[in-house]
Amino acid sequence: MSSVYIKTYGCQMNERDSEQVARDLVAHGYTIASHEKEADVILLNTCSVREMAESKAIGKMGFLKKDRRAKPQLVLGYLGCMAQRLGGTLAEKTPHVDLIVGTQKFHRVADYVTEAIKRREELLRAQEEDEFKALALSARPPLVDVGIEEGSQNTIRDHLLVEKKSTEFISIMQGCNMHCTFCIVPTTRGPERSRPINEIVQEAKQLVEHGVKEVTLLGQIVNLYGRHEMPKVDGKSPFVQLLEALHAVHGLERIRFTSPHPMGFRKDLVECIGRLPKVMEHVHLPLQSGSDRILKAMHRPYTVAAYRKLVHDLRSARPEIAITTDIIVGFPGETEEDYLASRRLAEELQFDGAFIFRYSPRGNTPAATMENQLPEEIKEIRNKDLLDVVNTSASKKLEACVGTLQEVLCEGPSRNDPTRLAGRTRTNKIVIFEGGQRFHREIFEVRITRATSSTLYGDPAITIS
Repeated sequence: MSSVYIKTYGCQMNERDSEQVARDLVAHGYTIASHEKEADVILLNTCSVREMAESKAIGKMGFLKKDRRAKPQLVLGYLGCMAQRLGGTLAEKTPHVDLIVGTQKFHRVADYVTEAIKRREELLRAQEEDEFKALALSARPPLVDVGIEEGSQNTIRDHLLVEKKSTEFISIMQGCNMHCTFCIVPTTRGPERSRPINEIVQEAKQLVEHGVKEVTLLGQIVNLYGRHEMPKVDGKSPFVQLLEALHAVHGLERIRFTSPHPMGFRKDLVECIGRLPKVMEHVHLPLQSGSDRILKAMHRPYTVAAYRKLVHDLRSARPEIAITTDIIVGFPGETEEDYLASRRLAEELQFDGAFIFRYSPRGNTPAATMENQLPEEIKEIRNKDLLDVVNTSASKKLEACVGTLQEVLCEGPSRNDPTRLAGRTRTNKIVIFEGGQRFHREIFEVRITRATSSTLYGDPAITIS
């Protein structure tokens, strides 16, 4: 059977979607290639959040055309957000592509791959036997499916458990209804749609049976999970109900979630984070701007004061909690004072880390047509300056860990140094340490001996029996 290589761009949700596609392909008899040179089929699972991500995927697909000269049977396809946004127009940019599959059709990819392989084989036979038929077949448009499908959020539920892992992603919902003026996600992922609690709990139990000890819940606005499908129970939101149900799963030791929205943090969720020990002490809390004027232009329905209070409430509920964030610089109309407001807030709140983004216009979003678009030079200056601020606070947080004992879940060999092991603290900080196979997938304490600007180093403080 043919082998398939999947290259993933973008977020953790895209990674999870790729895993589901891989699992479905294996179920259909395909093998998953570890490198594109070994593959008969190459699929690019794409991202549309920033223009650069789309450009990289289109550039990569153009480069892959050269590989087809040496391997004429090679099948090429786009999946995911860019495929959803651009649909069949991608064939104009890369006419050699064979299939284009959107975000609500991942569960159909294996069937489309089978069809694309048949079409490719038919074309190659025709090139040997019938020149006119070959010309007709080569002019066929690619297979395209970017349609809406009810219930598609429930199809991202299986895992390719080839190797034992300590941590896994669980997709609990798809889509977003917030319509921030800078964001393309509502277009590429559709409206909010959530999976039933019992199905998510069952998926977690199956993962635990395979040795998984930590799950990360994924959603575009993960803490607004279930608000359209499920009622509150005893004043608890569906997301809190889900956290409690997962907390009761025997053998599941750690629960994380990303990415939430400040508006989804009601009193019940803050209280839940404070009382459930399996919910890790880390919240990624996108700010986007420290200026109320810019927040309003972004259609972010909270104020700086409300955000500041939420950070205070979270730190009060869980004093050891780590808070990371996203901030956009150079949004249309952002003045120097608007930017400095973001800078001052970052200095005040002392984040454990942040992703700083230069504003990137996305087609079909309100912000792309706003007046006062800023030049790239200003965006670059503000990006670098704010990154320095955040890196300073992040480094202080890491330095404060030196000499302490930190509970770590070992995830396996370090990516940069396979002779060492890597894991994460409860606050999601990376720790590198010495050790052998017996530490894999175990939770234990590590004494932190030093810190760099992004990583902790330490020695296991207890013996694994």
